[in-house]
Order: sequence, then C-alpha cells, then structure tokens
Amino acid sequence: MVGSPAMLRGVSASQPDVDPRRYRDVLGRFVTGVTVITSAVETPQGIQPWGTTVNAFTSVSLEPPLVLICVGRARSIHPVIDRAQRFAVNILAEESQGLSDCFAGAPSPLPRSAFCGASYALSASGLPILDAAVAHLECTVEKTLDAGDHTIYLARVIGLGLSEVHPLPLLYYRGRYLRIERAATAELLGKPDSRYPEG
Repeated sequence: MVGSPAMLRGVSASQPDVDPRRYRDVLGRFVTGVTVITSAVETPQGIQPWGTTVNAFTSVSLEPPLVLICVGRARSIHPVIDRAQRFAVNILAEESQGLSDCFAGAPSPLPRSAFCGASYALSASGLPILDAAVAHLECTVEKTLDAGDHTIYLARVIGLGLSEVHPLPLLYYRGRYLRIERAATAELLGKPDSRYPEG
C-alpha cells in the first residue's frame, strides 16, 4: 500500500536479504561525480594531509549551506575526520583519474603513501585543497550518523572555490570513468537556469 508506515520505514526484517552484488549493480547505474575528501592532522613533522576518494557526496541545504558525505569506517581518513571535525570536498576534473584511483586505494602508479603525489595548497582553515579540483568546499562537521559500514557526516560549508580554467568534471558509472564528450561544443538541453550563465 502506497505510503504505508511499513514502506516508509524501509525493508522489514521479514523480507529476504538484498544480494550485495545485485545491489552494487543497481547502484552502479547511477552516474556520479568523483570527489577526493581531504583533511589534515598536525604531527611533530608538520601538517600531515590525508585523502580518500568518495562519490557518496550531496548537497543538503542552501540556508544554512549543508552537505553530507559517506565514508567507510575502514578508510584511513575516518579517524582523521573524527579528530579534526572538518574536511574539504575536492571535485575532480576529468584528467584526474589517476588521483581518483590512488586515493581510492586502487592499483595506481602514484605513491599513496606520499598523498598520491597530489599538488595542493592549505586553505585559510588549514584544509588541503587539490590543484586538480574543478571546485572545492571546506566543511565543518555538524552531525554524524552510523550507517552500516559507513559514517554519514553532515557538515556546514565554511568556504568554497572554483577553478579559474573551468575544466570538465570526472564522472563514474558502473565501475568505470566517463567523460562529457560534447558538453563544451554542443548546445545544452533542458530548462535555462540564470544561475549558470553561458561561458
């Protein structure tokens, strides 16, 4: 029955378990951008940057400006975010597949132990901002929620920026990277939005 309390609460315990492989296959049909979440800790040797690839990122609210990310609790950056209570979202450009693979822990020629060799600058809030980012958001954690094998971080945006050269973003679909082949030359379809002027 549409809108019944049982349906609103989600899958009940009496229903069969969802097959993990099938679940991943279904979610893989949803195209996402690719981000690297960065944070930092102070060590006797100086600021130590940390990063991990995340595509579970979304905006939540405009007023106040809120976003959320989901980070696996087994990820090395998880205790860093818990300690720092802040992170940056770096939205990757389409040429940044190598960085995405390295920060995800996938096979890569880049040295993960050395922050994947990524060029970055520390923001005013002390967060690593990747030179390869199309755009970035600096965030402070407002709330956390345990969710399965991940932690959901709800965070307030305290700073942001855009790349001056405006490269196209990196996309991810069914376990592979995609590029926006015609976006730079073809006419855009859909309802015009004054918030995004041409050029």
